[in-house]
Amino acid sequence: MDARLSAQLRVAERPGVLRTLAAILAHSGDSWFWWAGLALLWWRGDAFWRAWALTVLVSIIALAVFVLPVKFLIRRRRPEGEWGAFYRTTDPHSFPSGHAARVILIAILATGLGPGWLAALLWVWAPLVALARVAMGVHYVSDIVAGGALGILAGVIELQIR
Repeated sequence: MDARLSAQLRVAERPGVLRTLAAILAHSGDSWFWWAGLALLWWRGDAFWRAWALTVLVSIIALAVFVLPVKFLIRRRRPEGEWGAFYRTTDPHSFPSGHAARVILIAILATGLGPGWLAALLWVWAPLVALARVAMGVHYVSDIVAGGALGILAGVIELQIR
Protein backbone atom coordinates (compact mmCIF):
# COMPACT_ATOMS: atom_id res chain seq x y z
CA MET A 1 0.00 0.00 0.00
CA ASP A 2 2.86 2.39 0.88
CA ALA A 3 4.62 1.77 -2.45
CA ARG A 4 1.36 2.11 -4.39
CA LEU A 5 0.42 5.44 -2.75
CA SER A 6 3.97 6.71 -3.19
CA ALA A 7 3.91 5.80 -6.89
CA GLN A 8 0.59 7.65 -7.34
CA LEU A 9 2.14 10.82 -5.87
CA ARG A 10 5.26 10.57 -8.04
CA VAL A 11 5.90 13.24 -10.69
CA ALA A 12 9.65 12.79 -11.18
CA GLU A 13 9.29 11.31 -14.66
CA ARG A 14 6.60 13.78 -15.85
CA PRO A 15 8.01 16.96 -17.37
CA GLY A 16 6.20 20.15 -16.50
CA VAL A 17 5.58 22.81 -13.89
CA LEU A 18 4.53 20.39 -11.16
CA ARG A 19 7.77 18.41 -11.52
CA THR A 20 9.86 21.60 -11.48
CA LEU A 21 8.08 22.88 -8.39
CA ALA A 22 8.46 19.50 -6.64
CA ALA A 23 12.20 19.44 -7.46
CA ILE A 24 12.71 22.95 -6.06
CA LEU A 25 10.74 22.12 -2.91
CA ALA A 26 12.57 18.81 -2.46
CA HIS A 27 15.93 20.58 -2.57
CA SER A 28 14.82 23.47 -0.34
CA GLY A 29 15.02 21.14 2.64
CA ASP A 30 18.64 20.14 1.95
CA SER A 31 20.90 20.43 4.97
CA TRP A 32 23.63 22.38 3.13
CA PHE A 33 21.04 24.98 2.09
CA TRP A 34 19.94 25.44 5.70
CA TRP A 35 23.50 25.47 7.04
CA ALA A 36 24.39 28.24 4.58
CA GLY A 37 21.22 30.20 5.31
CA LEU A 38 21.62 29.92 9.06
CA ALA A 39 25.30 30.91 8.82
CA LEU A 40 24.30 33.99 6.83
CA LEU A 41 21.55 34.80 9.33
CA TRP A 42 24.00 34.44 12.21
CA TRP A 43 26.59 36.62 10.43
CA ARG A 44 24.19 39.39 9.34
CA GLY A 45 21.40 39.17 11.92
CA ASP A 46 20.84 40.98 15.17
CA ALA A 47 21.13 39.28 18.58
CA PHE A 48 17.69 37.61 18.28
CA TRP A 49 18.39 36.11 14.84
CA ARG A 50 21.89 35.03 15.81
CA ALA A 51 20.56 33.10 18.79
CA TRP A 52 17.72 31.63 16.71
CA ALA A 53 20.08 30.58 13.91
CA LEU A 54 22.48 28.92 16.34
CA THR A 55 19.66 27.04 18.09
CA VAL A 56 18.26 25.78 14.79
CA LEU A 57 21.69 24.77 13.48
CA VAL A 58 22.61 22.83 16.63
CA SER A 59 19.17 21.19 16.61
CA ILE A 60 19.55 20.14 12.95
CA ILE A 61 22.94 18.60 13.69
CA ALA A 62 21.62 16.78 16.79
CA LEU A 63 18.68 15.45 14.76
CA ALA A 64 21.04 14.16 12.04
CA VAL A 65 23.13 12.38 14.68
CA PHE A 66 19.98 10.45 15.58
CA VAL A 67 18.39 9.97 12.13
CA LEU A 68 21.46 8.68 10.27
CA PRO A 69 22.10 5.69 12.56
CA VAL A 70 18.40 4.78 12.33
CA LYS A 71 18.66 4.83 8.53
CA PHE A 72 21.72 2.59 8.58
CA LEU A 73 20.09 0.25 11.09
CA ILE A 74 16.88 -0.16 9.05
CA ARG A 75 18.56 0.05 5.60
CA ARG A 76 15.40 0.50 3.54
CA ARG A 77 16.33 1.11 -0.08
CA ARG A 78 15.06 4.25 -1.77
CA PRO A 79 12.42 3.82 -4.49
CA GLU A 80 13.90 3.11 -7.91
CA GLY A 81 14.41 6.18 -10.06
CA GLU A 82 16.74 8.56 -11.82
CA TRP A 83 16.14 11.84 -10.00
CA GLY A 84 18.20 12.56 -6.91
CA ALA A 85 21.39 10.75 -7.91
CA PHE A 86 23.29 12.67 -5.21
CA TYR A 87 20.94 11.41 -2.49
CA ARG A 88 20.94 7.90 -3.90
CA THR A 89 24.76 7.82 -3.89
CA THR A 90 25.55 9.53 -0.58
CA ASP A 91 22.60 8.11 1.38
CA PRO A 92 21.00 5.06 -0.26
CA HIS A 93 18.59 4.54 2.66
CA SER A 94 15.17 6.15 2.72
CA PHE A 95 13.66 5.38 6.14
CA PRO A 96 13.15 7.68 7.92
CA SER A 97 13.28 10.79 5.76
CA GLY A 98 15.92 13.15 7.11
CA HIS A 99 14.44 15.98 5.05
CA ALA A 100 10.97 15.49 6.57
CA ALA A 101 12.46 15.33 10.06
CA ARG A 102 14.53 18.46 9.45
CA VAL A 103 11.77 20.64 7.98
CA ILE A 104 9.26 19.71 10.68
CA LEU A 105 11.90 20.39 13.35
CA ILE A 106 12.57 23.82 11.83
CA ALA A 107 8.84 24.63 11.71
CA ILE A 108 8.41 23.64 15.37
CA LEU A 109 11.39 25.73 16.43
CA ALA A 110 10.00 28.70 14.50
CA THR A 111 6.68 28.20 16.26
CA GLY A 112 8.24 28.10 19.72
CA LEU A 113 11.12 30.51 19.29
CA GLY A 114 10.51 32.66 16.24
CA PRO A 115 8.09 35.27 15.01
CA GLY A 116 4.57 34.16 14.05
CA TRP A 117 4.96 35.10 10.38
CA LEU A 118 7.96 32.77 10.05
CA ALA A 119 6.18 29.90 11.79
CA ALA A 120 3.15 30.30 9.50
CA LEU A 121 5.36 30.32 6.41
CA LEU A 122 7.34 27.27 7.54
CA TRP A 123 4.19 25.27 8.41
CA VAL A 124 3.03 25.71 4.81
CA TRP A 125 6.49 24.94 3.41
CA ALA A 126 7.48 21.92 5.58
CA PRO A 127 4.72 19.47 4.52
CA LEU A 128 5.23 20.50 0.89
CA VAL A 129 8.94 19.65 1.14
CA ALA A 130 8.11 16.25 2.65
CA LEU A 131 5.55 15.49 -0.08
CA ALA A 132 7.96 16.71 -2.75
CA ARG A 133 10.47 14.08 -1.60
CA VAL A 134 7.85 11.42 -2.40
CA ALA A 135 6.84 13.17 -5.63
CA MET A 136 10.44 13.15 -6.82
CA GLY A 137 10.78 9.45 -6.02
CA VAL A 138 13.44 9.49 -3.31
CA HIS A 139 11.10 8.49 -0.46
CA TYR A 140 8.00 6.47 0.28
CA VAL A 141 5.08 8.02 2.17
CA SER A 142 5.95 6.03 5.31
CA ASP A 143 9.48 7.50 5.19
CA ILE A 144 8.18 11.06 5.44
CA VAL A 145 5.60 10.15 8.09
CA ALA A 146 8.32 8.59 10.25
CA GLY A 147 10.68 11.48 9.56
CA GLY A 148 7.98 13.97 10.44
CA ALA A 149 7.31 12.15 13.72
CA LEU A 150 11.02 12.28 14.57
CA GLY A 151 11.05 15.99 13.71
CA ILE A 152 8.11 16.59 16.03
CA LEU A 153 9.78 14.65 18.83
CA ALA A 154 13.09 16.49 18.38
CA GLY A 155 11.36 19.87 18.21
CA VAL A 156 9.33 19.27 21.35
CA ILE A 157 12.42 18.06 23.22
CA GLU A 158 14.39 21.13 22.10
CA LEU A 159 11.62 23.49 23.21
CA GLN A 160 11.44 21.73 26.60
CA ILE A 161 15.21 22.10 27.04
CA ARG A 162 15.01 25.82 26.29
